[in-house]
Amino acid sequence: MPKTSLADLNDHLFAQLDRLTDQNMTPEETETEIKRAGAMIGVADRISSNADLSLKAAKLFAEHGKVVLPHLPRIGGRTSEGDTE
Repeated sequence: MPKTSLADLNDHLFAQLDRLTDQNMTPEETETEIKRAGAMIGVADRISSNADLSLKAAKLFAEHGKVVLPHLPRIGGRTSEGDTE
């Protein structure tokens, strides 16, 4: 089963850090891990940005109530006709 939570992301990042500090890797293996780490950083940054945006939307909802739902359709949900719930 894929790991899909922010806690899982944290685990993956620390596991990558452990791999990068492995003193037994060849230079080629180290280079491969560096490339993999770069890719992971890119994905992790996007996931973190998305989580931050979701948190900001939740704060808007908490502060202003249902009046913001038309502007935050993922929080308010959508019906099959595209209207907010």
